[in-house]
Amino acid sequence: MPTSPYDRVVPLIVAVALFMENMDSTVISTSLPAIARALGTNPLALKLAVTSYLLALAICIPASGWTADRFGARKVFRIAIGVFVLGSIGCALSRSLHEFVLARIIQGMGGAMMTPVGRLILVRSIDKQLLVNAMSLVTIPALVGPICGPPLGGFITTYASWHWIFIINVPIGLFGIAMATRFIPDIRAERSDPFDFVGFVLSGLGIGGLAFGFSVMGLNFLPAGVAATLITVGAIAAAAYIVHARRTAAPILDLKLFKFATFRASVFGGFMFRLGIGALPFLLPLLLQLGFDLTPFQSGLITFTAALGSLFMKAAVASVLKRFGYRPVLVYNCLISAAFLAACASFVPGMPFAAMIAILLAGGFFRSLQFTSINTIAYAEIEPPLMSRATALASAAQQLSLSTGVAIGALVVEITLRLRQQTAMGATDFPPAFLAVAALTAAASLIFARLAPDAGAELAGRSGPGAAVPNKIARPGSPTHRETL
Repeated sequence: MPTSPYDRVVPLIVAVALFMENMDSTVISTSLPAIARALGTNPLALKLAVTSYLLALAICIPASGWTADRFGARKVFRIAIGVFVLGSIGCALSRSLHEFVLARIIQGMGGAMMTPVGRLILVRSIDKQLLVNAMSLVTIPALVGPICGPPLGGFITTYASWHWIFIINVPIGLFGIAMATRFIPDIRAERSDPFDFVGFVLSGLGIGGLAFGFSVMGLNFLPAGVAATLITVGAIAAAAYIVHARRTAAPILDLKLFKFATFRASVFGGFMFRLGIGALPFLLPLLLQLGFDLTPFQSGLITFTAALGSLFMKAAVASVLKRFGYRPVLVYNCLISAAFLAACASFVPGMPFAAMIAILLAGGFFRSLQFTSINTIAYAEIEPPLMSRATALASAAQQLSLSTGVAIGALVVEITLRLRQQTAMGATDFPPAFLAVAALTAAASLIFARLAPDAGAELAGRSGPGAAVPNKIARPGSPTHRETL
């Protein structure tokens, strides 16, 4: 199917938001040891800065779909970018761990609207048969962030100050706001459902309590009793939300979407797969700097090769899915990706850097294929009226999985340290963590194996009885451009 200029411009604009978010996450991972020294804390304690950002995303994302429907995607998108930029400035001005965590939460609140609303604009504006190519296109500029982030963050941290890595977001954010004002259509629903305030509170308490409670467990950031209380409250709130969602006509996180097999596989399988991937950007820079005594700049030059491998795969994703179909790709590529993640456990002092780079490059290549496949298969059976709910639920699960992955990776390192009765981290403390998260990533293949052989046939451009009805959304300016729910 031919593409129009609109099909190319919208993904590129959405990619500005992804670029900023990916740049930020990779820049901070390379600079964690330096930030920890400046704030007077342990590098592992800075997982709170990583998880607090991801948790703010997961807690606020459920409201993204309703907010975009009610106030318009363009307005919400621009405000979200502005909040993200303000949080970035707050990070640069932080003088303590508490201030830094608070600033990261503000960043997360902006990102909670910025990325899912951008994705919602994409899935509502592009024909479903073009979604794979559009998703690949939108992530190519976004991958420039991870490519530039580690070496740039390492260079700035080594030769200037880590504070400046957050100021990078200011010009990028202003450019994104200008582009959104000029090109993003004001997509909204003619009629939106009432806001599920009770569901928003329960889902926020459930997600935040469980994930943040597990994150602080074992650290001196909060007393053990407080961490246990957070976990207990989170579990109770999560159970209460499930009951609430079943009794509410329009819950903020619509669990009824799990009746669709492709959406169910994308969320649950994607959650397991991202556990390991979420831990990698956190564990790898710590290993290289604390275990190998590399500078942040040297560490960044090695770390960025994982993102570079992702960039190489993007042009081939559509062809691979069309040739093999979703189920074989998701199952076998999941195992390949997990194997490359486990191979990071072999990184020891004295290992040739060329071998490490080869592993990271190949691993990024296959992870890129998996990410695009997971993100697109979620919408194979979703019709336009349910797009905002599906995007909110899928995005919340995605961010929660990344936060959980960081927490699990850090927890395994902490346990290894205690078993060895050591306080200073070394290279030998990280292999068990890489193996643990790789095993969780591999387990996702069991979920993907349950998909039907023709799952996502239309998205992949393959003929099959399971192909869904095309998602044809009118172009901006046409009489049917505004959707009616």
